[in-house]
Amino acid sequence: MLPLSPNQLAHRVQYCLEGDDPRALDEVISLHYDALGYYNATHACRWQLLYNLSLSLYTRFDCQGNTEDLDQAIAFAREALALHPVGHTDRSKSLNNLANGLSVRFDHRGNAEDLDQAIALTWEALVLHPVGHTDRSSSLNNLANRLSTRFDHRGNAEDLDQAIAFAREALALYPVGHTDRSKSLNNLANRLYTRFDHRGNAEDLDKAIALAREVLALRPVGHRDRFKSLSNLAVQLSTRFDHRGNAEDLDHAIALAREALALRPVGHTDRYKSLNNLAVQLSTRFDHRGNPEDLDQAIAFAREALALHPVGHTDRSKSLNNLANGLSVRFNHQGNAEDLDQAIALAREALALHPVGHTGRSSSLNHLAIQLSTRFDHRGNVEDLAQAIAFAREALVLQPVGHPDRSLSLGNLAKGLSIRFDHQGNAEDLDQAIALAREALTLCPVGHSDRSSSLNNLANRLSTRFDHRGNAEDLDQAIALDREALALRPVGHTDRSLSLNNLAVRLSTRFDHRGNAEDLDQAIALDREALALRPVGHPDRSLSLDNLSVRLSIRFAHRGNTEDLDQAIALAREALALHPVGHTGRSSSLHHLAIQLSTHFDHRGNAEDLDHAIALARESLVLRPVGHTDRSKSLANLANRLSTRFDHRGNTEDLNESRENLCCALTVLTQHDPRRLIAHQSLAAVYLSFHRSGLNGTGGPGEDTDSLDVAMHHFKAAANFVPGGLLFRLRASLSWILHADQHRHGSELDAYATSMQLMDAYMFATASVSSRHRAMKDFPSTLAIDAASCALRSGDVRRAVELLEQGRTIIWTQMTRLRTPLDKLQTHSDQAAALMKRFRDLSSLLDRPPASHADGTPSVNVEAEDTRYRRLVEDWNGVVEEIRNIEGFSRFLLPPMFADLQEAARDGPVIVLVASNSSCDAIIVTHTQPPTSIQLPTDFGKLAKLVLALREATGKDAGPKGKHTVLIKHLRKLWDDVVFPVVENLGGFARRGSRIWWCPTSLFNFLPLHAAGEYRVNGKSLSQQYISSYTPSLTALMRARRSHDRSLSVPFAAIGQNCPAGHSSESTLKFVEPELELVQSLLPNPPTVSFTKITSVEATKSRALCTMQDKTWLHFACHGTQDYEEPFMSAFLMRDQPLSLLDITKMDISRHEFAFLSACETAVGDFATPDEVIHLAAGLQFAGVKSVVGTLWKVTDATVQRLVEEFYKNFCKNGTMNSKRAARALHQAVHSLASDKDMPLDQRIVFVHIGI
Repeated sequence: MLPLSPNQLAHRVQYCLEGDDPRALDEVISLHYDALGYYNATHACRWQLLYNLSLSLYTRFDCQGNTEDLDQAIAFAREALALHPVGHTDRSKSLNNLANGLSVRFDHRGNAEDLDQAIALTWEALVLHPVGHTDRSSSLNNLANRLSTRFDHRGNAEDLDQAIAFAREALALYPVGHTDRSKSLNNLANRLYTRFDHRGNAEDLDKAIALAREVLALRPVGHRDRFKSLSNLAVQLSTRFDHRGNAEDLDHAIALAREALALRPVGHTDRYKSLNNLAVQLSTRFDHRGNPEDLDQAIAFAREALALHPVGHTDRSKSLNNLANGLSVRFNHQGNAEDLDQAIALAREALALHPVGHTGRSSSLNHLAIQLSTRFDHRGNVEDLAQAIAFAREALVLQPVGHPDRSLSLGNLAKGLSIRFDHQGNAEDLDQAIALAREALTLCPVGHSDRSSSLNNLANRLSTRFDHRGNAEDLDQAIALDREALALRPVGHTDRSLSLNNLAVRLSTRFDHRGNAEDLDQAIALDREALALRPVGHPDRSLSLDNLSVRLSIRFAHRGNTEDLDQAIALAREALALHPVGHTGRSSSLHHLAIQLSTHFDHRGNAEDLDHAIALARESLVLRPVGHTDRSKSLANLANRLSTRFDHRGNTEDLNESRENLCCALTVLTQHDPRRLIAHQSLAAVYLSFHRSGLNGTGGPGEDTDSLDVAMHHFKAAANFVPGGLLFRLRASLSWILHADQHRHGSELDAYATSMQLMDAYMFATASVSSRHRAMKDFPSTLAIDAASCALRSGDVRRAVELLEQGRTIIWTQMTRLRTPLDKLQTHSDQAAALMKRFRDLSSLLDRPPASHADGTPSVNVEAEDTRYRRLVEDWNGVVEEIRNIEGFSRFLLPPMFADLQEAARDGPVIVLVASNSSCDAIIVTHTQPPTSIQLPTDFGKLAKLVLALREATGKDAGPKGKHTVLIKHLRKLWDDVVFPVVENLGGFARRGSRIWWCPTSLFNFLPLHAAGEYRVNGKSLSQQYISSYTPSLTALMRARRSHDRSLSVPFAAIGQNCPAGHSSESTLKFVEPELELVQSLLPNPPTVSFTKITSVEATKSRALCTMQDKTWLHFACHGTQDYEEPFMSAFLMRDQPLSLLDITKMDISRHEFAFLSACETAVGDFATPDEVIHLAAGLQFAGVKSVVGTLWKVTDATVQRLVEEFYKNFCKNGTMNSKRAARALHQAVHSLASDKDMPLDQRIVFVHIGI
């Protein structure tokens, strides 16, 4: 039997392509197979048969999804193309046919070769359709579509820009009135819409919508493509609503989507598309208006769409994901667990339909990861979270660098890791989350439509890290990111309320840590604006109510305005009303209202408030059963409320239940959950209540030592709980100190030692020294002093000295720690030598100053610098631990023991002065004998008055002799209360005329101890009996005594500046040049001394730094300033800009011998952090200068001239130079001035010596 003729077959194909008859299509395909067997490869009609058969197979694949049909169609299209070699008139038709098939197969399997080959074929087809060809527009559109698809999968911006250019050219070939104009308009609109998605240029979106409107107008009611135009315009309007918040856009989008659906009645093959689109639009409107009917209808449409995609349908996965998303949203607002479980089941089925290699797999992985993460939040099954993270990781792998959706996967994985950190406390999870969020942000540059979302995500991660590590820079950067995100969401933007809430939370957190009232007020203002954007009926109104309620409650706690508290409670009640029984957010609202009512009780004493708070906390706990991620929070909240009620009513059951709940909270929290720290602190408070009440049965009130011991155990556990983060551990240790001191518990010294260790680690984790200094102001400045006082009370003088050395001058100690000599380690072994090199390399990197970032520096760069620093600190700590494992190095860089510290007193006793609220003491440290403790006949209050009095007496310009009387009175007081009791005990340790060293702490830092005396005829004074020097710490003095190889010739530099930048001619120092000439004349001649002088225009900051680096003996003659706000900015004033203490700390001057600072206030510290001893003279000594002469207050030119001359005469006796003679030379110079009655007393005692 002969087959049908090619023409007959062609008519049948045309009929099948225009109709919808599956049986007819199967028959025509079968007939074509029969015909191919008859018409062999050389037959003239074979090409037409191959072409028609491939079209028919494509059509059947579209309807039934059998991939064999698609592969066979492509094979026939290849054979057809082979029959049309280069030069054939119909080659372009075959090229396009094969390109279409390969493009479809790429859509379903994701093989990049198929897409690249399709594009190459389409390019060739376009070349065959030059300008003027009737089919050029068709080829332009085809190539634009393929390039756009490749952009979607690889993210190469050139592909998208080229696609738009081709689409524009195609449109130009279809002027107004052309029958195919609507098609080109549609293509260009879609390409512009895609570019908007990735770059955020609003003009692209507006242009796309304008084109889509024109398309719709060209497709009136009855047009076969009107459905597509309605759908496209609806999607684009919905997107514009997302970015600008114009409700008309969303309503119009829904109206268009409904019309599109009406054009696809039940039974239509494309009905599912309209159902899915309309479901998405309605879900969006629900998100912004909260009408549950919209959400229910969206879910109903999604269910119908899924029913139209039975198992085996190529688009079933899309409908599965849409329905899953809708059910997930409904779960979030109504709390029906079945919705969430069903959503996950649907998402799993969708993923199964996207096996490895499928282009849609990454999207399905992300959807399922989000649903599983949500279920973990509500049930706490760690398997859900682990699986969510695994899926997010796989999705990210499928979206490599360059993929346009990579930022989405980065964000999802970052969220998952951050959640796991919240519950397990692994710091690597949080750091990785931040790195991922950082990368996501870089993929969303300025102008990108998703930038605001990426900014918020990174801000959330940084804020979390701040909560656990306390680095203020993380919080400041989070706030900066939130502000940028808010600016990208102006009034009218649909997500503005979210950004307002985020920024408010961050500002409130900063207020908690720094106490700036403006931050709290601004947070409340932002919360109010957010609430106004979420009117009654908005699905997220309850969240804004809770947020504003919490903030007002905080403000009440700090200012006491009862209106704030009343409003907070009213808002919390409204929030709870929006979360009826069954709502997922109810437990959170119950929790918040319970806290507010408890606060209300604390301030007004209404017992009903407390009882109500406890009832709410109980209900919240019931809603968080075993396994719920926030159960521990509810247990702790209820426990705290019960503990409060016990304090007021004494009901033993309340206290017992409180303890039981907190023990349960500890049980349900994993061993690494950061919240264990808070549970330990709460338990400590409960056991303190047991101790005070005596209810544990082991003694009366205040006698239950067992409960007190357990309380201290929990404080200690909190302080030592590593996942809790350094900041919270440090605060826990301070609470431990407070209560141990209050109850005189035996763990008090341990608490102090732990606290100082944590303080050191917390400060070391901060990159810049200025940041460390600012951070120190947030903590007790007397920590080390109080620790020493505690040790003295217990009679352990040695421990007192050790604690002082450990807890004072932390910033200097951390800097010098990075410059530790390692000679002994180098010769120990090959392993030790390798560790030494690693230690030196890391120390060198850490010792470099952090990069200074100008305003506007991308936050990416700042964060990268901070992360790099933290990683270096971790590596450095690891190397230090390895070195300590080497025999003989177990105490490497650990705080020195008292026996080690005695080396500081090798050349004379060191008197450590301790001033605390409990007592004022002096400790005499000698080289070989036990330390001697002396309780001084003064107290902290009297010392403070003396400091102020002396500042008043010396802080003015040198005046008439009448000023002596007041100053002498205070110096006598200093002698009687402080110095004389020490001198009385020095006889057995130091002969008259020998040297002694003062190591003052706290207020003692601001007293001129060297000048104390009776100041009467035949009266006693310190300077008559001893030569006084100062040292900021014992370790600093020991380090200064290290010997170095000296050059044969003393390299001496005199640096002078009489007229620095910013100073008027009236403040010019007239005697700078004469002073430097005088110094030169008194120094030994070459070759003993090699003298260099820089003054006037040569004395710039950079020249001074270079000179200081090269010369190891220095004399400064210039203006000096002490910056009390930023003490590291205290400076010598040079010609162009200040030479600051911070500049000096960056230098290696560890081999320097001597510095004379002929400038004002070079040895005055910071009153806020006196035990850090941050001033120019101490800075030079810590940096390595062995011997330094500085000034305590302003000094006159006349004083300088007289003292410099006398000093250098004594210093350079016998024509030799020795830095150890500086103290004696200064002592003799001051004595020589004593006979000059015209010189005011404050000028005679202004100079001090620091060092060896």
